[in-house]
Amino acid sequence: MTPETVMLIGISGGSGSGKTTFARMLNDYLNSTRGEGFSAILAQDHYYIDQSARFKEDGDPSVNFDHPSAIEFPLLSRHLEQLRLKKPVEVPIYDFVTHTRKNETTPFPPRPVVIVDGMLLLSQAIVRPWLDHSIYVDAPESVRYERRLRRDVTERGRTPDGVERQFRAQVKPMHDEFIEPSRRYASLLVDGTRDFAPVIAGLRL
Repeated sequence: MTPETVMLIGISGGSGSGKTTFARMLNDYLNSTRGEGFSAILAQDHYYIDQSARFKEDGDPSVNFDHPSAIEFPLLSRHLEQLRLKKPVEVPIYDFVTHTRKNETTPFPPRPVVIVDGMLLLSQAIVRPWLDHSIYVDAPESVRYERRLRRDVTERGRTPDGVERQFRAQVKPMHDEFIEPSRRYASLLVDGTRDFAPVIAGLRL
């Protein structure tokens, strides 16, 4: 990283692996040790395409939110390129309850470090070249399922039955096809069932 560029750190791993917790802890650590505003998180989830016209009911198998085609990766790639050059971007706003991308956007200014959080990041050839560091957070399937169930029910207005149907029909197959194989592109593998604090404190960034 030079004063003219932004360091981009990708945090990937299966849904419920702990990657978002890791990203938040890393962000907090960098801002507390390097100064407030030193880093910020850019989430892959903001880049979901609008699925409201196709979605019928919770757990609808016709809409696969875990396939790479559900994410506008070309836009995310362009934004990473702009951020690397210290240019601000306008990040989409996605509503997980209505499956709608809103017309408004959120300004995202460049920081010395931008942490990119997303389960499919490392599976995408147009995204990987922009990442200076890539971290894959791993956890057993049973752990990932329980965590996803709690999150989707409490934070995204989902039903337990709908979450389970989606996990069995889409989340697991997509994890096995796209996410798990992408771990080979990570520069660091992290155990998602253990304390992240020692790992984060030991990172050389």
